[in-house]
Amino acid sequence: MSRTAGSHGPATLAAIRKSGLRLIYEHGYEALTLRALAADVGILSGSLYNHIKTKQDLLFTLVRDHMTDLLANLDLALAGQDDPTEALMAFVRLHVTYHMERRYEVYIANSELRSLEPPNRAAIVAMRQAYESRLIRILDRGVAAGRFQVAETRVGAFAIIAMLTGICSWYRPDGPLGPEEIVRLHTELVMQGLKNDTPPKVP
Repeated sequence: MSRTAGSHGPATLAAIRKSGLRLIYEHGYEALTLRALAADVGILSGSLYNHIKTKQDLLFTLVRDHMTDLLANLDLALAGQDDPTEALMAFVRLHVTYHMERRYEVYIANSELRSLEPPNRAAIVAMRQAYESRLIRILDRGVAAGRFQVAETRVGAFAIIAMLTGICSWYRPDGPLGPEEIVRLHTELVMQGLKNDTPPKVP
């Protein structure tokens, strides 16, 4: 086995994470062995421990980095969005675009949450709740302003996220619809579902 150049440096750590992401996506966390991971990267098994502590450490790092990036990108998308309608549209665009571009990360974060040890799982659940809370606040603002009609904003947020995340199961880059068209269609579905058709009360 040839030793990967710079196997003690950042390039090898990046290669380990990239291979780990793909192998977990393709075979599942339980089926992944460190021996198979090392072979995929092109280093000796023992060299993995220069970069990761355990297989669990790798999974947690992958999921945590995914959630960190998702939250950071969402905050950038929502910065300065005081209007709830514009904020919701920005949320939909960010969520759909991110999930089209980062299918491996999203799939693993959802399907392998069960494989995280309790402290790690608790940390990720807290990050997921922070993400959900941003959408709940947008819906609360929209309802208060008379823009949206939803009886329970928490349930509404969960339903919207579930619908938008479903794109990971069917989207293909070479499909008939481009990213912009897919974003537009999802935005229309969300906005129509929350549309407030109730006439304003006459004082």
